[in-house]
Amino acid sequence: MILQRYIALNLARGWLIVLLVLGSVFGLISFIGELSHTRFDYNSLAVARYTLLTLPQQLVELAPVIALLGSILALANLDRFNELTIISCTGFPPSRLLSAIALPTVLLMAGLWTAMEYITPQLQQSAERERHLLRYRNDTRIPDGGLWSAENLRYIHLGQLREGGIPGDIDLFEFNEEGQLVRALHAATAKVSKDRQWLFQRVREKKLVEGKLATYRHRELEIANLWAAEELPTLTTSRDSMALSVLYRYSQYLASNQQPTDKHLSSFWQKLLMPLTVGAMVLLATPISANLSAGRDRSFGINMAIGAVVGILFYLGAQIIFAMGQLLQLSIPMVAVTPAILVTACALFLLKRMNW
Repeated sequence: MILQRYIALNLARGWLIVLLVLGSVFGLISFIGELSHTRFDYNSLAVARYTLLTLPQQLVELAPVIALLGSILALANLDRFNELTIISCTGFPPSRLLSAIALPTVLLMAGLWTAMEYITPQLQQSAERERHLLRYRNDTRIPDGGLWSAENLRYIHLGQLREGGIPGDIDLFEFNEEGQLVRALHAATAKVSKDRQWLFQRVREKKLVEGKLATYRHRELEIANLWAAEELPTLTTSRDSMALSVLYRYSQYLASNQQPTDKHLSSFWQKLLMPLTVGAMVLLATPISANLSAGRDRSFGINMAIGAVVGILFYLGAQIIFAMGQLLQLSIPMVAVTPAILVTACALFLLKRMNW
């Protein structure tokens, strides 16, 4: 039990070291790149805060590489000082070595799922809101031209999204089967409920009555099946910045309105299954760095170089797999889990050949 805890602590320490190194490198790159966007109150201090708030999202995306390099760093370091050899000589079987590695890996995977749902999306959205407010000195966060959504013969345009997620400058157009406009609404603002019901406020309605458009004004008017309240903050951010649950529900909303869902579902499944790839990477790092016979022939630096090459090849291979999956219209969950399956297969092959 003591040896298992010692290996697990060294593994976690290796992940932390690689996390800090890559975080420093990518944080510095992001900070320098963002300095060119300074404007008004968005100064270098605000850029530093923006970089710190968005960095966790970047590190989560780098989790497979961090797990691979961190595991190699930890196990190769133990092997460099012959600690793994001593542990092996005590009769410590490979199964216990794998169990010692498995516990912190499972905790890491659970932490990643938690971060993708409750931590990194909120930090990313907070950073984007603050950045927009400081750069443009207003609380409108919809890009120029606004956002459009379509549902059968109904089209909705959202012109503003103010502080607190309050929608404003809303237009709704309804057409009949012949393509004729039968109803047009404009609302200054709206209240959003959890069941996708919107209560339009200060509404001007134009409605086709006996071949003519009649104008009506309403203090409030209820409209069903629009964006949910939790989806509104994500409309101005990328799919990668959405929480898992929000991304899935938004995909279902798009599907119910017969809109394209492939990109959103692909992002959802890639994020959902990414921790499995992290586990596979840790498994792959074990035979690379804990192979005792190879350790006598390979230096610590060579082990790290192998890890870096594998990390680069994994990133490029995963991008090719995802692109080919979309091109060939293959099953999205199957495409998303393919990198984890391939890495696991390689890891199991190397484990069988590992000398311990």
